[in-house]
Amino acid sequence: MSDIYMPRLSDTMEEGVISSWLKQVGDKVSSGDVLVEIETDKAVMEYEAYEDGYLVKQAVSEGETVPIGAVIGVIGDSPDAVPEDSGTKAPEAAGEAPAEDAAPAAPAEAPAAPAEEAEPAGDGPRPLSSPLARRLAREYGLDLGQIKGSGPKGRVVRADIEAAAKSRDGQAPAAPAQAAPSAPAQAPAAPQQSFDDGRDSEEVKITNIRKVIARRLTQSKQEVPHFYLRRTIDAEALKALRAQINEQLAPTGVKVSFNDLIVKAVATVLRRHPAVNSSWVDERLLQHNRINVGIAVAVDTGLVVPVVHDTDKLPLSEIAQRSRELAGKARDGKLTPKEMSGGTISVSNLGMLGVDSFSAVINPPEAAILAVGAMKQQAVVRDGEIVARNTIALELSVDHRAVDGAVGAAYLKELAEVLEEPMRIIL
Repeated sequence: MSDIYMPRLSDTMEEGVISSWLKQVGDKVSSGDVLVEIETDKAVMEYEAYEDGYLVKQAVSEGETVPIGAVIGVIGDSPDAVPEDSGTKAPEAAGEAPAEDAAPAAPAEAPAAPAEEAEPAGDGPRPLSSPLARRLAREYGLDLGQIKGSGPKGRVVRADIEAAAKSRDGQAPAAPAQAAPSAPAQAPAAPQQSFDDGRDSEEVKITNIRKVIARRLTQSKQEVPHFYLRRTIDAEALKALRAQINEQLAPTGVKVSFNDLIVKAVATVLRRHPAVNSSWVDERLLQHNRINVGIAVAVDTGLVVPVVHDTDKLPLSEIAQRSRELAGKARDGKLTPKEMSGGTISVSNLGMLGVDSFSAVINPPEAAILAVGAMKQQAVVRDGEIVARNTIALELSVDHRAVDGAVGAAYLKELAEVLEEPMRIIL
């Protein structure tokens, strides 16, 4: 009999949501069968069985959040096998959670849940609860011990916390005992804003991806000292080169976008500015040997950044093909962990939405991200005359801990020059 653990399906994943069980208790399971769909911080991914047997237990219900390393199910030798009471609590031994390609069979020492998700300390018995429920309880100022759980074995889940908060906030706050006449009544300690002021609102279900985006980008803005560098390039030559390339590639069916050209230029110029291809991690400065460009893709559930690995070594046509494939998989929620990991710099392009320019938030642990605006005609001075030219606004957001201003400026200067003489991209 083997336990199935919540795997680590991305480099930033700390917990996952059971999106749907594709095998039910009693079903026969063969190696390679998809057992369950798991919503991570970046996508909904399929998790396959690595051995034959029967699913004899679903330890975690659909919609529930558990940390990596927690037992989510059990595979037995027969459909009638009775699993031991492994529950859903993450094993307490130290170590990493199973990797994407690791077998789910129970190891001698199972991986630990992240330290910040440990059960709360206290004198009394500690109620079973999901990491999300514990975090919400802290935000709402609720005592987990006073909340009856509706999850497996009485586990406290998100719905229980939200119900308790609504129940509490629906009651008028008690006046303080023997309060002075001028003392105001204490307001409810709920983080949610009251919507009884005439607005017509309803709560929207938040996906795990959206929650992680909020947490990581807040962390980025709070912990990463951003500085911003701006250039506007003359894009006439870039426009002409793209038309020429696509005419030559027409028989192959491959079509190159402006973003493909920019991604290739970002990687090509980065070879000559290795200091920008770095990360500040745990008071250490890491300079990366490979150049992997992340491409921000908007999906229904939020924003994901698939990565084109070794971008500087790829021909433009292959960058175009890979970018299309990754964007399609991102929208379908089918990106693999490898396709979302290892980025060393990112490109975010909102030009297709008509945005003139914007400041992008760095995607840690990368040290820089390039924001690309729309191509538009502007009046510029050329040889002493005012003429209309197609231009693109670029803005480079940089982590000042890893990259100094002059270093970032030198990189953006050469990137602008290469885009204005775009044959240098492919030569």
